[in-house]
Amino acid sequence: MAEKLQQLLTTSLALSEQFQTTLASANVFASNDSQQQPLANAPNRLKLLSDSSKTLRSHVTKLSLLAITAPFTPSAISTVLSDVNGTALPSLVTAALLITPDEHTTAYSSEARVLVRTALKEYSSLTEEIQKVAKREEKSELPKDEKDAITSQTGRVWDVCDEIMGLVEKGVAGFVVRRVEEWRDLIKDAISELEEWDPENEDDLDDFDLDNEENGNDKSPKEDHEGGEDDDDIAALQTHKKNTLRLLKPISQIYPAIISNRLKKECFVIDEKTSQKDIIAKLNSLFVELQAIPGHVDEVAGSLYEGNLSGLSVHLRRARKCAERAVSLVAYPWNVAEEDKFTTWSATWMKVIEGVVKESKGQ
Repeated sequence: MAEKLQQLLTTSLALSEQFQTTLASANVFASNDSQQQPLANAPNRLKLLSDSSKTLRSHVTKLSLLAITAPFTPSAISTVLSDVNGTALPSLVTAALLITPDEHTTAYSSEARVLVRTALKEYSSLTEEIQKVAKREEKSELPKDEKDAITSQTGRVWDVCDEIMGLVEKGVAGFVVRRVEEWRDLIKDAISELEEWDPENEDDLDDFDLDNEENGNDKSPKEDHEGGEDDDDIAALQTHKKNTLRLLKPISQIYPAIISNRLKKECFVIDEKTSQKDIIAKLNSLFVELQAIPGHVDEVAGSLYEGNLSGLSVHLRRARKCAERAVSLVAYPWNVAEEDKFTTWSATWMKVIEGVVKESKGQ
């Protein structure tokens, strides 16, 4: 029986490694139209992911208790491992592979696969701990440190399984909203830091100036002239800061507006006019634009802090273009080409952005 247990443990580790490789090499962007199924069948895939996570969580609990409880019983552990190898692990991986970009968005599909890979990795670590116990010649009570190693690793598997079940509970809409809120918060933080930044507090003195000051040298006429230039530079930076904030603030406003009017669950209405595939494709495009903006905003702030005006102009333009494309993508409701309040809001927003850009160029 002990030999059978060792074989099952080795098999379990090999399966886990193989499945991790499969998930890592699977093309999350690939799709197969011949395998597309109606929206009504999509929740079954999510249910499979949740159920298989619950099953794995339950099995690792049993394995943990059996491993740390004396006397060590290979037959009992072998029974649980057989179920894990034959059902729990294959079901978990199958569910992750069935959650495709075309039906659940690229981001959601990728998140599911990453979490399942993490679950497999943590499960492998637990299996290795159990393998150590199985190899012990002394079958009496385990030392505390060995028990702690198993229970703590079991907790890590639980945590990942809980994350997977939480992902399913949120669904695509909930996941999308959470991600967009994270990007919104990043932009809000960047704007807050930029508002607090004062160019006049920047220490722009070079090493030569510092040496002169330390040696008690008086300022030369040239230094006085340079001081005047510094004042001009500071004034210019203040102007650029003002213009930058006037553009970034309306850009940040698109996030709560899109969440409220296009991403809440009640906004997803699919009928005979619009297929799920069309909506998911648009969501994928929307994600690309909204995700890119925080990075451009960071570059904008960095360029401004460094006085890099060419870089500032480039990244401001990129952030604006991403925001404009995002708003245009969802200007109309998902399932109809009829105007609603967000359509009107988006048109007004575009005019505001256009006015800010024109005014900034005129300064």
